[in-house]
Amino acid sequence: MLQTALREDALTATPEGFELRLGLSWIRSMPLSSVAELAVEVDGIPVAPGDLAVVLGARRVRADALQAESGWWFVQDRLVLAGRRKLSRGVHAIAVDFQLLVPYLQTHPGSPLVLPFHLEARLELDRAPVPSVSRDVA
Repeated sequence: MLQTALREDALTATPEGFELRLGLSWIRSMPLSSVAELAVEVDGIPVAPGDLAVVLGARRVRADALQAESGWWFVQDRLVLAGRRKLSRGVHAIAVDFQLLVPYLQTHPGSPLVLPFHLEARLELDRAPVPSVSRDVA
């Protein structure tokens, strides 16, 4: 599961900065609202929370606002993260941290299981771009 979360084609340049396509590191599709504490580092430097968004169709949602979303992150999809930071061409050390709140598994009554994820990869910027598969379910 974790091996395909950050594929070699995950990092692309945009006019505003970069996009990072993240695969779901879980066995089932999950509501977007189950993603918490999303953070990205590029070359050891954190992307400021205000400079990190999730692309949902034509919309951009602040990463820290995902818990208010009603859509889903499907296992076959890539969640597209958009960072407002210009990156040079070449290889970059990427780290992504987030928590996945699993609503159907509880640690005790009324409290979902919380799984922390830390993903790292060295990714080359400006490989052939891949299509976005993030969905905006109305």
